[in-house]
Amino acid sequence: MIARFLILPFGSIWNLKNKCQSSTGLISKLLKGVYELYQYENSSSIAWNSNFISEPCFPHGMKSIFISGDAVIGKNCTIYQQVTIGSVTLSDAKKIGAPTLGNNVYIGSGAKIVGKVIIGDNVRIGANAVVYKDVPSNSIVVLGEQKNIRREMLLDNKTYTFHGRWVYFEDGSYVDVLNQEIIKKLNEGFNKL
Repeated sequence: MIARFLILPFGSIWNLKNKCQSSTGLISKLLKGVYELYQYENSSSIAWNSNFISEPCFPHGMKSIFISGDAVIGKNCTIYQQVTIGSVTLSDAKKIGAPTLGNNVYIGSGAKIVGKVIIGDNVRIGANAVVYKDVPSNSIVVLGEQKNIRREMLLDNKTYTFHGRWVYFEDGSYVDVLNQEIIKKLNEGFNKL
């Protein structure tokens, strides 16, 4: 909330971001501090040195979005919540670096674009899709088709957690695991004794 007031003199977060790139010395450090505070308050990390050809559209606000430094985002891009546009810096990776996105790219919520890939113009990237290869212009990238696998046995969807002892969440609180077979499996799987 504080950062919203601190960016008012700049007119927008994008103007502040541009100032971060063009300033030097102590002024640069102060501006980057305000910019980082704004990102923190929005649970986002949009690097001050990422390159936007024009201001993007964030339909649900700048929430939980990660964009690497050196990423390039074209004009008129729409980016939904929980999107990652990230670098790969592993020495043995095939595409070390950050993504470059063309113009008019639509990125659905939860999508991940990683590595030095090139996304063409007028591309749609569906929700939760993972992109690690180049995408030609006028293409659509989607996550695999939904597949339903029916089970006869009742599925145990409890989320087990170790809090000094194994517990699971049920009816608003944590409950101790009493089934010794489950405790044994959990201990073996996580090496807790």
